[in-house]
Amino acid sequence: MIICKEGIFLADSNITKKALANALKELMASTPFKDIGIGAICEKCEMNRKSFYYHFRDKYDLVNWIYDNEFIRASKNKEYDTAWDFLQDICIYFYENKSFYKKALKIEGQNSFSEYFREIIMPISASYLRETIPDIENGEFYVEILTEAFISWIEKWILEREDIRPDQFVHDLKFCIGAVSQKMVKKEMNEETENSEQEVSE
Repeated sequence: MIICKEGIFLADSNITKKALANALKELMASTPFKDIGIGAICEKCEMNRKSFYYHFRDKYDLVNWIYDNEFIRASKNKEYDTAWDFLQDICIYFYENKSFYKKALKIEGQNSFSEYFREIIMPISASYLRETIPDIENGEFYVEILTEAFISWIEKWILEREDIRPDQFVHDLKFCIGAVSQKMVKKEMNEETENSEQEVSE
């Protein structure tokens, strides 16, 4: 058993969280997420509601924790050269756990996994834009557009195109985004040229 300085039993805490997570996964395999209550999750793993609320705010928080515990923890021990390498690892993880994420990505409403995932993808989008178009104006606007595009494509892939392997999906996605980025750069350069010509003519 691992005990931190504050006296919290970290090992026991993690066991409890994993038990609740496994219970939710089992329930989601046969029941729509909206119909799953905290009581059902607790009953499935023989926990009480107090134990659940000690660790999680609600069932949405539990879904997000599953992603954090299974992917984010593992990825922290890796070094990624580019944002694309990190995105590919996310896609591999989703693909290997697609039965769960097919359901998780359909969850709607406040605190849903899609909202949480958007916060994760946004820094990836920002990193890619900095590498590709470092001097782009209205950067935040383009980051939001790119983030929405990433999420939309990933959701469509997991929900409808599971026949495509993660590496092939990321390769195709990179090609599409690259083509769009080149057009954005060209547009920025053309606008700068036009502005310069107007200033000279004036």
